[in-house]
Amino acid sequence: MNERAVYDRIRVLGPVSRPQLAAATGLSKPTISLALADLERAGLVLSVGHRTGNAGRAAALYEIRPEAGWVIGLDVGREWIRAALVDLSGEIAVREDVPARAGGVTALIDRLGRIVDDLAAAAGGEITNIVLGTPGVHDADHRRLLLAPNLPGWDRPGVVGRLAERLPAPIAIENDIALAALGEQGYGLGAGLRHFVYVSIGTGIGMGIIVDGELYRGARGAAGEIAFLPMGETDPLAHAPGTRRHGMLESVASAPGVVATAQRLGMSGRITAKRVFDEARDGDEVAVNAVVHEADHVAHALAGVVALLDPELIVLGGGIGGHGADVLLGAVRERLEAMTPLGPPRIEVSPLGDDAVVLGALATGLATARALVFDRAIAGDRSA
Repeated sequence: MNERAVYDRIRVLGPVSRPQLAAATGLSKPTISLALADLERAGLVLSVGHRTGNAGRAAALYEIRPEAGWVIGLDVGREWIRAALVDLSGEIAVREDVPARAGGVTALIDRLGRIVDDLAAAAGGEITNIVLGTPGVHDADHRRLLLAPNLPGWDRPGVVGRLAERLPAPIAIENDIALAALGEQGYGLGAGLRHFVYVSIGTGIGMGIIVDGELYRGARGAAGEIAFLPMGETDPLAHAPGTRRHGMLESVASAPGVVATAQRLGMSGRITAKRVFDEARDGDEVAVNAVVHEADHVAHALAGVVALLDPELIVLGGGIGGHGADVLLGAVRERLEAMTPLGPPRIEVSPLGDDAVVLGALATGLATARALVFDRAIAGDRSA
């Protein structure tokens, strides 16, 4: 369809002139003019001024109409709900972080609904779609979340349906770390790479996998649930209560695992993962030893990832993977070097920080929204 080809090129190149569109699409100038007329009539593109060419003639410039559709991205975590509103051009109109207060599933659904209502009001137009990132695996067939122990009650039957009923637009639910990988692909270190993984280490542990430039989900959507890797058999934490529910790797290498390791090694007082890494920076012997244990756990997990997937790049994120990387990364690289016969891939810290998931949600939502808006507008225009 000529209109779609022209629309896609305007989205990528705009503001753009007719001659530029003809060169980019291979379509004739009369065909470009007809397609532009259809797109303008459907409310998908608009003229945004003129550019003077070498011959002195002014060429009209076109870009997509940003407010033709709106997308909301949500990142639902244990501590925070991160939300953003974006128009079809990809411009973020509103970005906010809201504490995820305790209160059960009903309170969380209500809180999400109010956040979305506020963003929809800011848009001043119809929300095209919503993408929500959450810990766990979304079983789309049964409309249920699985493997989400860090959000109690979130995996109960009926929760997804109740959430969908509360929101004003269609919702797609994805694993949060899978979305972080897509955020990294669109806005971060993964741009242009065919094979990379995003590993988040914080309250929980997870991995998003990009293979041949596409998100790899696996047969049941559970690809990347590395929290359940069987490892650390000699570590007492590997057999602690809750290991089956949270996973063996998560039990030993997540933030609670770091705290438990530091406590076992003799650290006293109120212990947090942040304190462990801060004191390791200052050279405290117990803290340094705890970080050494953490580096060993992480390196063993990444060695398995490298052996199975052979990625070009490993991106680290999360509270520990990102904020503790200056202490952790050197030791992880050193251990991984000894475990990988062909040498490890690059290991870098995500530049996106806490925004990775919500940016991935927006990127995913925009791809869907642009197609939906185009199909509705062109179909409606032709049936009129």
